[in-house]
Amino acid sequence: MNLNISGHHLEVTPSIREYVNSKMERVIRHFDNVIDVNVILSVEKLQHQVEATVHVRGRDIHVEATDENMYAAIDLLADKLDRQVVKHKEKSMDHRNESIKQHQPTAE
Repeated sequence: MNLNISGHHLEVTPSIREYVNSKMERVIRHFDNVIDVNVILSVEKLQHQVEATVHVRGRDIHVEATDENMYAAIDLLADKLDRQVVKHKEKSMDHRNESIKQHQPTAE
């Protein structure tokens, strides 16, 4: 997995980079087919915004989160991203199971 973290009007400190990396590990634990992740951290007035685009096989998942605290925004983003990745995984598993059921001969 390639992880790209960038800041807009914000310097990405090593502690923020490590925190984002640890949260993205949780996403990878649920779904192994993540190709790359782009994370953009930005600050506008008093709002901290975090955006992430995850490229998985067959789809790009884009998630945004905003909060007054950067670490809280990263937590919200990780939760949203985790739900989206699990949802994508379940959909792909359902489609695969349906195709297997259609190709099996029926025992009569």
